[in-house]
Amino acid sequence: MKQLVLASSNPGKLREFEALLAPLGIEVVPQARLGVPEADEPHVTFVENALAKARNASRHARLPALADDSGICAAALGGEPGVHSARFAGDPRSDERNNERLVALLRGEADRRAHFYCVVVLVRHAEDPEPLIAEGRWQGEVADTPRGSGGFGYDPYFHVTELGLRAAELDPRQKNAISHRGKALRRLLALLREEE
Repeated sequence: MKQLVLASSNPGKLREFEALLAPLGIEVVPQARLGVPEADEPHVTFVENALAKARNASRHARLPALADDSGICAAALGGEPGVHSARFAGDPRSDERNNERLVALLRGEADRRAHFYCVVVLVRHAEDPEPLIAEGRWQGEVADTPRGSGGFGYDPYFHVTELGLRAAELDPRQKNAISHRGKALRRLLALLREEE
């Protein structure tokens, strides 16, 4: 596999996937460049949404497709925002408004534990009966104030307890080594290698 379509228009995700797949010589083409429309994400689980996105991108691009669905899950909110992370504060999508809503809902909560969750799905073609599926989790806490200028989404507020830093303070290589998306993609790559 030399080329695949990424079922996302998120520039942050594109940078992360390109960096993680470059050593394998796989070119990642964002779906927007190929005129692929965004898929609906009506499902209540990350895996169903990721599979729907991957099949949609593969069907339109006629290429293997990679999709992820990911989000932040706060313990005190019963796992919310979860699959609603990208639109937690409604449409249009806004990282700033999503973060404001999450911090406001957690104000006064003693339990600030949260984790990022990611599921990655790769389909070789749109009707692939054996999609490759891998997941990853990244434990931390939600902070009240942002720090750092890297990353995207909830990264400025996601406190990586073991490092004493926000996700947005990590350089890309450091983040990819420990993040939910990095873990999921490494597991997916291991599944790909099993097929060689």
